[in-house]
Amino acid sequence: MSKELLNYTQNRELSWLKFNQRVLEEAQDESVPLLERMKFVAIFTSNLDEFFMIRVGSLYDMVHTDAKAKDSRSGMTAQEQIQAILEEVAPLYKERDKTYSEIKKELHPYGVCGLDYKELEPQEKKYVKHYFKNQILPILSPQIVDANHPFPHLLNKELYVTASLKMDNKSMMGIVPVPQFVSDILCLPGHDIRYIRMEKVILEHLNLVFPKYEVSEANYICVTRNADVSPDDEALEVTDDFRYLMQQTIHKRRRMAVVRLETANKLSEETQKYFCEKFEIEPNQIFRTKMPMKLDYIFGISGNLPEAMKRSLTYTPFSPQNSGHVAAGNVMRQIKKKDILLFYPYESMDPFLRLIKEASVNPDVMTIKITIYRLAKKARLVEYLCAAAENGKEVVVLVELRARFDEESNIEYSRKLEEAGCRVIYGLNGYKVHSKLCLISRKTDKGVSYITQIGTGNYNEKTSALYTDLSLITANQEIGKEAAEVFAALLKGEVVEKSNLLLVAPKCLQNRVLDMIQEEIDQVKQGNEGYIGIKINSLTDKVIINKLVEASQAGVKIEMVVRGICCLIPEIKGYTENIKVISIVGRYLEHSRIYRFGTKKREKIYIASADFMTRNTVRRVEVAAPVLNEKLKERLDWMFETMMNDDEKGKRLTETGNYADRSLNDVKLNSQEIFYAMAYSNAEKTQKKRED
Repeated sequence: MSKELLNYTQNRELSWLKFNQRVLEEAQDESVPLLERMKFVAIFTSNLDEFFMIRVGSLYDMVHTDAKAKDSRSGMTAQEQIQAILEEVAPLYKERDKTYSEIKKELHPYGVCGLDYKELEPQEKKYVKHYFKNQILPILSPQIVDANHPFPHLLNKELYVTASLKMDNKSMMGIVPVPQFVSDILCLPGHDIRYIRMEKVILEHLNLVFPKYEVSEANYICVTRNADVSPDDEALEVTDDFRYLMQQTIHKRRRMAVVRLETANKLSEETQKYFCEKFEIEPNQIFRTKMPMKLDYIFGISGNLPEAMKRSLTYTPFSPQNSGHVAAGNVMRQIKKKDILLFYPYESMDPFLRLIKEASVNPDVMTIKITIYRLAKKARLVEYLCAAAENGKEVVVLVELRARFDEESNIEYSRKLEEAGCRVIYGLNGYKVHSKLCLISRKTDKGVSYITQIGTGNYNEKTSALYTDLSLITANQEIGKEAAEVFAALLKGEVVEKSNLLLVAPKCLQNRVLDMIQEEIDQVKQGNEGYIGIKINSLTDKVIINKLVEASQAGVKIEMVVRGICCLIPEIKGYTENIKVISIVGRYLEHSRIYRFGTKKREKIYIASADFMTRNTVRRVEVAAPVLNEKLKERLDWMFETMMNDDEKGKRLTETGNYADRSLNDVKLNSQEIFYAMAYSNAEKTQKKRED
């Protein structure tokens, strides 16, 4: 491990925690509407849940398999990383609880009241008790733990009410699962939104659940289990049904080791010891929280608000606009004339879906090929692909069954597509397919003609209204031919060994990026200006990091928008002083990837599915596409520069590895607000043209 590397790199897990703290800071921002602030608390919480399930889970596995191995960016063993994570997380819990409590208090005057049982009015208490006895008690499955009733398996991220029970001088544990099929909250009668959480209702009525016992130390708890499972390659020697194997893998998750225990109330020493033994955890893996352990219900509350109140408590409604660059009518004809670039969520995904719908019935279309990683629960795209197959088109769909937490959904979609006559494949041995690539082949008088779509985000109609992403649709035949080569390789279980216009991981992306960084170094050595602009979600790839440092040392100007993990520490004298990194956390999740190399006259610009993480650059199939149209290049440059100037939601990563506020403009600039104002303006202009 290079000592020099450690001078300008940081641990990826600790970097991620700093990013998640940025999410919590949005919840603390008083300029953000109150219910939106509460949603940021919920996002922070779900992020942390997944972090423990995947990242902390994998570190615990590493402790048992390769305890001496050290993280190359920080020099820490897996155990040292776990210890550092647990120490960093503890104050974040306190900060989150405080933030939640403050927002909750501020919501009270609006009649949005999450209540403890003691805060209920006498009539409300009567209502809750009646509801509990008639609707909840009959469906509960309470259990005691003794010699005849072993400690049950607690499901990952589900709530359980617990209590110490005593009868005839015998003490035992009582456990009540909070039913998954009832609402997380009980709304109280009245005009205001007054509610009490279901776990609190059950906890308050434990005397009715265990009427023969003396009840003490009532609590509710939630375990987080390691979910970092992947299909066993050896199992493929037994079965060649990858879909079946993935189903078995998903089942495994439910029984994995506990990595965290959350409790509502302080545990007695005896109970703490009891839980540590049962879950095989240490006391520092137990976190007490005063706020809900499940916050999904927050997203539903705004739907029940009166319109006037909703305006006060939520963001001004925004819906993706019709792109000003796509006219009404046939999309395919328009693409033949010019490339189209869609910018989600400001512009609608509709032109791409219209393209697929057109292709499904166009007599000249022979094939539609597409790689799918994540889809919405209701996906028009799947309907159109099925229709295309039923209309006699050859439809080839690569469905990545290893898309974490979307495995079950993708298994179901793969079945549906197969039943409609699509040819479905599941990816490659050893490589996840993360590319967002679609290829339409048409027969013409001159032979085969291609239309290609390359995106930075998934074909997910729900997230395309929430995440910032880019989608390029082009009739460039060279790009089409290379996309065809990608699909040819995938169908044969191979990877692309060389490419020209496209950057295709795992073999032809990292090396090409390194070459372009070197070109900028060479430009500086020749006395010219060198420039690199990168927008990604995460930066962990050591090879690319080292090359960027070399470029910085040579005098290349480097600007980066890195939303989440950034293992490179910028602005360190002698190493990264020419590197500027900002992170934008705002209303929409920043998800687009843009690579820029060279100053304006010689600029190469790409949009990509790949972050600069080793898993993306050398362990996955990813595709980056060059943007060749000059107007589209100018548009991307403007987007990037606007983001770099964002001093409201864009914070600077400092040489300490922490984020700091910026002040660049007389009036604070919010890039996301500029983008959706521009989308509305373009849509209005387009509508006016049509009317004229």
